[in-house]
Amino acid sequence: MPVFSVPKEVAVGTAMLGIAFATGVLAGKRYPLIFGTPKSPRSIIGKNSPIWQYILDHSLREHPVLKKLRLLTADHPWGRMMVSCDQAQFMANLVKLIKGKKAIEIGVFTGYNTLNMALVLPDNGRVVACDINEDYVKIGKPLWKEAGVEHKIDLRIKPAIQTLDELLDSGEAETFDFAFIDADKESYNDYYEKCLRLIKKGGIIAIDNVLWCGKVLNPRNDDLAAQSIHHLNEKLLRDARVNISMIPMGDGFTLAFKL
Repeated sequence: MPVFSVPKEVAVGTAMLGIAFATGVLAGKRYPLIFGTPKSPRSIIGKNSPIWQYILDHSLREHPVLKKLRLLTADHPWGRMMVSCDQAQFMANLVKLIKGKKAIEIGVFTGYNTLNMALVLPDNGRVVACDINEDYVKIGKPLWKEAGVEHKIDLRIKPAIQTLDELLDSGEAETFDFAFIDADKESYNDYYEKCLRLIKKGGIIAIDNVLWCGKVLNPRNDDLAAQSIHHLNEKLLRDARVNISMIPMGDGFTLAFKL
């Protein structure tokens, strides 16, 4: 099989991502103040921008319970940690595109994206949701049940590395379709390497905050998070085990397609 041979669904998805990236670049040139100086620490496009609102008005199709959890999370003091709704929808569409059945989420917070993933998985699907703080998760858990997908969510309240090792030890290597990494940035490389072992060929690893509010351009010596993200970004560019696309959405996120 050629080195860059991938399933048809992934090839289509990669082409879509190339178009999305080009659109982002062109839009950035046309609206330099909007796209170049984000007004929110979590978004390339300022969330008070009319462009942002236009995007939501003309593309967001949000399940009513998912919307309920998003609005509930937005009122939380740490609500900015939630993944952007357009990004979550994009990932859900990718999971549907590759007909995913098993997913891993590293960093749950209130469980918005956990619910987002569970909603698009088949009834026998499974999301392994990893976090160390159950207080935040308790906000979303009742809504998982309300949406009728609680049985698809395998919540693990312990260090994610431990959960990933347990999955590998139990023989689940190369059985997952999708992984989303959005937790402590200093551990990103470890999360990536273990997820790469758990994801099957043609599966996708999505990595959030890869621009880190622009701090990756010149990481300070005392900013371990920015340094860790920057090093992983450089590594991914040269990683022959995956095809990648870095998307200017939210605080930037990279999609790695396992070859």
